[in-house]
Amino acid sequence: MSARIQWQKSSFSGGGGEQCVEIAEHDGVILMRESDAPNTVTATSRTKFAAFIAGVKAGEFDHFAN
Repeated sequence: MSARIQWQKSSFSGGGGEQCVEIAEHDGVILMRESDAPNTVTATSRTKFAAFIAGVKAGEFDHFAN
């Protein structure tokens, strides 16, 4: 990952900049990280990321928040 990565914060992030999920695309791979731990990066494909987002929107992970 030699080129500079342009991270995008979640639109649901607070105004203080802490506890933010950040997403980027680099060389066709979707990257995700938590702003509190910027050196820990998870990589996935566009297809798997789209499935994850669809699951979030459908409430498939709501039980983790309770």
